[in-house]
Amino acid sequence: MKIGFDAKRLFHNQTGLGNYSRDLVRILKEFYPQDTYVLFNPKNKTIPFFSDTELFSTVTPKGLWKKLHPIWRTYGIAKEDSLKELDIYHGLSGEIPTNLPKNIKKVVSIHDLIFERYPALYSSWDRHMHRKKFQYAVDHADIVVAISQQTKKDIAQFLKVPEKNIRVIYQGCSNVFKQTFSDDSLSATQTKFNLPKEFVLNVGTIEERKNAFSLVKAVKDLDTTLVLIGRETDYCKAIHTYIEKHHIQAKVVFLKNVSQLELAHIYTLATIFAYPSIFEGFGIPIIEAMFCNTPVITTNSGVFPEAGGPNSVYVDPYNISEIGFQITTLLKNPTLRNEIAEKGRLYVEQFQDHSIATQWHNLYKNLI
Repeated sequence: MKIGFDAKRLFHNQTGLGNYSRDLVRILKEFYPQDTYVLFNPKNKTIPFFSDTELFSTVTPKGLWKKLHPIWRTYGIAKEDSLKELDIYHGLSGEIPTNLPKNIKKVVSIHDLIFERYPALYSSWDRHMHRKKFQYAVDHADIVVAISQQTKKDIAQFLKVPEKNIRVIYQGCSNVFKQTFSDDSLSATQTKFNLPKEFVLNVGTIEERKNAFSLVKAVKDLDTTLVLIGRETDYCKAIHTYIEKHHIQAKVVFLKNVSQLELAHIYTLATIFAYPSIFEGFGIPIIEAMFCNTPVITTNSGVFPEAGGPNSVYVDPYNISEIGFQITTLLKNPTLRNEIAEKGRLYVEQFQDHSIATQWHNLYKNLI
């Protein structure tokens, strides 16, 4: 098979959708090297976090399309000669180009419809454009793939796609989170970032939807340290104001410039991973934490029980006292922490590369 991918985020996004794209093409190449994979990249860029470009054929805009690269992936890809050789085109992030030849099977991955569920978090223009692109994609795709059962329900509700026409294939995570690390390497990262012996970790963009503020409030009166790793947004201003007002600067640590390997070390070093997000398409940091044998506290609704499995600890993300109580319970009980971590590590076996690659390969094969 010859499969083309929308590779904008693969090459130009260092987090969420970029990680999903890179991991998917990486594992397909690893487990099914006999197939051909073509990456459609709207503009050249040196990407240190994607080092496998020599294994793939890459297509970029030519001529006038170089100047029009923002719209090339929507309107220009269909004019590329290399496209005509494809069996399948896969839109990895909710979009597929217009006017693709009918003989090419079309697949689209939908990660979430947060712009529909929480419209106040988006401008009216962004909501309009997201809705237009997503609706076109699901209307013209031969198959729609959701990354969770929660997203499948949202696609059916908001985009009016019959649930029987939607497949769910979970996403995995980078192999760096599945490694076992030496004490020396962990100690070096702990020293570099001046991390305490025990701490509560949260990973993800520090924005309203991910709800880090509730964690800050929850640890205010607890004997622990909260470590936040993620890009700061305007939402973070209120968090910093709160921290200063209550004089807890020593209890809340913001880390920046953390490599993926260092992030895996920090997950492993963490006493607890706390993720009281309001809504996600999946919640990949939960999977990363469980692969690193770290017990998880997360939200008790939506996709989170799907990601965290039956043995994680679940809380009302708006209930500060409940979050604080569960953090305290785990901090005081290492036996319980170890039990949760061990069962979580067994649960995430379903997100191993070989399982995900097999599901995708079978889907592609059945399409053609």
